[in-house]
Amino acid sequence: MFPKYNVIVVGAGHAGSEAAAAAANMGSKVLLITMNMQTIAQMSCNPAMGGIAKGQIVREIDALGGYSGIVSDLSTIQFRMLNKSKGPAMWSPRAQNDRHLFASKWREMLELTPNVDFYQDSVNELIIKKGKACGVKTSLGHEILADAVVITSGTFLNGIMHIGEKQLGGGRVAERAATGITEQLVSFGLESDRLKTGTPPRVDGRSLDYTKMEEQKGDEEVVGFSYMDIPRVKAADQRSCWITYTDPIVHDILKTGFDRSPMYQGRIEGVGPRYCPSIEDKINRFADRERHQLFVEPEGWNTVEVYVNGFSTSLPEEVQYEALRKVPGFEKARMFRPGYAIEYDFFQPTQLKYTLETKAIENLYFAGQINGTTGYEEAACQGMMAGMNAHLKINEKAPFILQRSDAYIGVLIDDLISKGTNEPYRMFTSRAEFRTLLRQDNADLRLTELSYNLGLASIERMRKVQDKNNHVAEIKNILNTHSVEPNEINAFLGTIDSAQMNEKQKAAKLVLRPNISLQQIMDHSVSLNELLQGNDPDYLEQAEIQVKYERYIEKEKEIVDRMSALENKLIPDSFDYDKISALSIEAMQKFKKIRPVTLGQASRISGVNPSDIQILMVYMGR
Repeated sequence: MFPKYNVIVVGAGHAGSEAAAAAANMGSKVLLITMNMQTIAQMSCNPAMGGIAKGQIVREIDALGGYSGIVSDLSTIQFRMLNKSKGPAMWSPRAQNDRHLFASKWREMLELTPNVDFYQDSVNELIIKKGKACGVKTSLGHEILADAVVITSGTFLNGIMHIGEKQLGGGRVAERAATGITEQLVSFGLESDRLKTGTPPRVDGRSLDYTKMEEQKGDEEVVGFSYMDIPRVKAADQRSCWITYTDPIVHDILKTGFDRSPMYQGRIEGVGPRYCPSIEDKINRFADRERHQLFVEPEGWNTVEVYVNGFSTSLPEEVQYEALRKVPGFEKARMFRPGYAIEYDFFQPTQLKYTLETKAIENLYFAGQINGTTGYEEAACQGMMAGMNAHLKINEKAPFILQRSDAYIGVLIDDLISKGTNEPYRMFTSRAEFRTLLRQDNADLRLTELSYNLGLASIERMRKVQDKNNHVAEIKNILNTHSVEPNEINAFLGTIDSAQMNEKQKAAKLVLRPNISLQQIMDHSVSLNELLQGNDPDYLEQAEIQVKYERYIEKEKEIVDRMSALENKLIPDSFDYDKISALSIEAMQKFKKIRPVTLGQASRISGVNPSDIQILMVYMGR
C-alpha cells in the first residue's frame, strides 16, 4: 500500500509541518503522518506568532525558505513591532493571527508542495534495525519504510490533561495521546522525563465589556514576517487586542481552588514553563502583587472566541469561571471551554547531535516539544533544521549547522544540546550574545544564500537578497559621500535639541547622531531626498542600521572571530576523557555524557569551568 519514503515525519504541528516542507522542497519524498488531518499546524495555545526573540526566529525560518513567515502574514489580524523604543537588535515582530485561517493556509501550502504525501494514523512504534531508524508502525497495522524518521510529537507522548481533580488522557483537548514510542525509545537507552504546559479558558467575546479595558491597536505600518511580497492586512483593518487586570478579589477566589489544584496536590510531575506560569503560580510566587495583566486576544476575523492570555490555569472549572467573572470587563463572561494543564514526555536534548539526529539511533531526528522547548516558533525552526538535515544525511551530504553567531536558531540548538533543559525552554534576546548581528531586519542577508546553496531557498528569494544587498550598498555610498548643508537641517536640529552644524557634514555623520533618523534627515534635506527617493523603505532602514551601528557590529564580529578558534577546534568522538585526571569530576561526567563536538561547545556545558577547558586544550594539544 505504501512505497518506501525518503523521510517520514511523525506529527503535523509546527515542527512537523516545517520538517516536511523543508525535506520535500530539497527533493526528498516525504510522508507526513498525523492523528488528525483537520489540525495540521494548529495553534494549540495563543493565536499569535513572534514576539521577543521569537519574531527573529520566524524571520530566520522565512529567510531559509520555510513557510511559517508566509502563513503568518497571510493570516495576520494585527501586527506590532515590539521594542521599537530600543535599538534595532531588540526589535521583535509579533502578529495576532486568525487561528483557523493560519491552519488552513499551512495545510494548503503543504498540499501544494509536490513531494509531500499525507496519512491520518497514529504511530506507536518505530522500525529500528541495526541501530538505524528504517520506518514506522501505525495503530492500523501498517509498516511504512523510510530512510529517515523525524519525530515531532508535541505534547502527545503519554499526554495527560488536568482540570482540577479531573484527569483526561490526551495530547490536546478532544484529541487522544500517543503511546508506545516513549517506552520503545527508552529501551534503546534514551532518557525521557516529563514536562508541563498549560492553556487559559476561551470565552465568548460577545459577553465582554470592552469599555472597561485598555485598547491595544496594531502598528500603523504592517511590516510582517516574510521577506517575500506577501499580501498583508491593511493597517486600518486590523483587529484590536485589549488589556485588563486581575485584583485581590480574583486572587482570593482562585485560592479557594488550590486544595483541588493538580499542581499543588502533586498530581502533576512535570515542570512547567518559568516564563509563562499559570495564574495560580503567579499568585503563589508573587504574593505581594495586587494585580496581574491579562491580554484579551481575538481568535480570528470571523469568530467571537477570545483567548485570555495570562490566565493559564488547571484549577477546577467552576473556580476558573467564578474568578474570571470578577475581572473588569468579564462580569458577564460566558466560557467556551476551561483552561487546563497538560503534562507529556520529552527527551533530554543533550542526547542529540547538532543536526537534531539522536546519538543512540541513526537517522532518527527529534524536533519541537519532544526536545523540551515551548512555543510554535522554537518548534518550527527545529522542524526545519531536522528536515533539512535528514535530507542531507540520506543523500550523503554535509550537515547544515548554524553557529551561535549565525542565527537565533543556532543559539537555540546549541543551548539545548550543550546544556539540556529541566523546564520548557523559551528563546529570549538575552540568550544570544551576538544579538547586534542577529537582528530581525537582516535574517535574509545572513541566511538565504546558505539555504539557496543547499537547494531549499528559491532563486526568486535569492535574487531579492542580491537586490537588497546592492541597493543598500548604493544608499550607504550616498550617505558616505553626500554632504548636507547647515541651512537645510539646522532648524530641524534645533527642534530636537541636537547641536547646530557650522559647516556641511556627510549625511552618514548625521545619521550617527542619537534621536535622529534617516527619514527625518531626508524630510529636511531636499538634496539628500532627491538622491534617495524611490528606494524601498526596507533598503533605507537596512542602510541606516548598518551606518548607525557600524562600530557595534564590527565589535561583535571581532569577538566572533576570536571565538572561532574554539568553535573550529574539533574534539574526536573517541576522545578518552578518563585519562585526564586533572578534570573536575563534574566536567568529566558532562563531557562523557554529552560528547561535545568542539571546544566551543564544551565551554558552554553547564558545570564546566574555564580551567577544565584549559586542561582539555592541553591534552588535545598533546
